[in-house]
Amino acid sequence: MASSDLRIEFLAHLGVEKGLSKNTLSAYGRDISRFLAIYPDPRTITMIEMEKYVGELRRSGLHESSISRAVVAIRNYLAFISSEESSLNPIKDFKPPRIPKRLPKALSIQEITSLIENTSIEGDLSSLRDRALVELLYATGGRVSEIVNLSLSDIAKLEGGAVTSIRLFGKGNKYRMVPVGRFAQEALDQYLVRLRPSLVKERRIDAVFLNNRGTALSRQSAWNIVQRAAQRAGIKSEISPHALRHSFATHLLDGGADIRAVQELLGHSSVTTTQIYTLVTIDKLRESYAQAHPRARN
Repeated sequence: MASSDLRIEFLAHLGVEKGLSKNTLSAYGRDISRFLAIYPDPRTITMIEMEKYVGELRRSGLHESSISRAVVAIRNYLAFISSEESSLNPIKDFKPPRIPKRLPKALSIQEITSLIENTSIEGDLSSLRDRALVELLYATGGRVSEIVNLSLSDIAKLEGGAVTSIRLFGKGNKYRMVPVGRFAQEALDQYLVRLRPSLVKERRIDAVFLNNRGTALSRQSAWNIVQRAAQRAGIKSEISPHALRHSFATHLLDGGADIRAVQELLGHSSVTTTQIYTLVTIDKLRESYAQAHPRARN
């Protein structure tokens, strides 16, 4: 069977058997096509040649994470055709390069405040929704998908009507309850009382956040809301809804929150995922130490 046919068969196998997303399959397809252009018969490649290939990818300017993904794609492809044709996988023990940990970008508290303030536009009722959305993203540390998928039944209230917490549906099909602070409570209440009824009209829609057509707000629309607020606030760095999640975790740890509590709030299955935020706070501690300790300066 030709390499191109095997490639198509392999990608189909990943899509059906492994359930990989279209974006991942597309990236794998590019990785394998680039590799096959140099090694049309990949079963003859040696470990040394694979090292050279990785070096070429590096020199081409490809990011380390993309190189790592390419190695995994090629290794899996060779494992697939080896099982199909009962041949050996020559690079089954070849390790992809380690991806350096990238520290998450956290906004300062002043930037968060400015971002939230700039969701409000006088005379524009839709800004009630925008403010509630941004407040909730920062107040809960929820992923943007978790917040836009929020249903009315996920909001817990006191008898008086005040929001106390929300239920988020996260990765691994797991629910978690997250408390909601006063500012987010007030913003959410304003949106639910003053704007949402006019968007939903007579329809029965359970989604909390709606667009101007009265249907559920999309992730892209949420991203645009954050971007527009950041532009009005004069924040120069690239801001996304995920930056609010990073800021939530960093500010909690800076304030002395227990890492296990932050893990639960973020919905991380392992505390090691949460520990990347401790690198941010440790850097701040080092900076403070260097500035304040009498024997820390050169």
